[in-house]
Amino acid sequence: MLKFFLQTGWIAKIVLIVLVIFSLGSWSVILAKWRELAAAKRASERFLKGFRNAARLNDVAQSIASHRDSPLASMFQAGYTELETQIKAAQKAGGGENVYRIRSLDNVARSLERAVGAERERLQRALPILATTASATPFIGLFGTVWGIMNTFMAIGATGSTSITTVAPGIAEALVNTAAGLLAAIPAVVGYNHLLAKVRKLDRMMDDFMLEFLNLVERNFT
Repeated sequence: MLKFFLQTGWIAKIVLIVLVIFSLGSWSVILAKWRELAAAKRASERFLKGFRNAARLNDVAQSIASHRDSPLASMFQAGYTELETQIKAAQKAGGGENVYRIRSLDNVARSLERAVGAERERLQRALPILATTASATPFIGLFGTVWGIMNTFMAIGATGSTSITTVAPGIAEALVNTAAGLLAAIPAVVGYNHLLAKVRKLDRMMDDFMLEFLNLVERNFT
């Protein structure tokens, strides 16, 4: 394979090197994001179980450090911080230390929505690399293919021969570029769709948790 690469033209070498870079980049993203999303799902399931079994929200807040991979934990931290701020404001306003009421459920909801947006952005980070790889590499390979075919016709024109020994090197170079483009694109497409499905599942978990948290706050603090 290395011998064949060295025998190709300089344009073909550039095309192949670019495709290899894209391929390595997409595989690194696929593996890293797969581990990240799997850890986020496991941590979120553990956090949700602890949240539902906890007697007090303060108990959940104290265990946040053990759920750092969970987007739900970050959401809870944002909502709990706003909830605590409003309760302290109500107590300072003359309600006394035994008052646990809030004035604005909407502020809590907005805090959760901001956290959801931040977590969604974090979970989707690096996925555009896969989308770019999937869409660009076939065309880069096609460019190499066209260039190889052009060289083949130029060789035919220069020698006046259409024998297999004249045509084969250019055609082989063209087909290798096409294959390399597909080899880079196909895993990127599959990886992107698979990871996006995982992100959407976590997205639904975040939306459900936001409603669950708001329902709990409305029942107990309004």
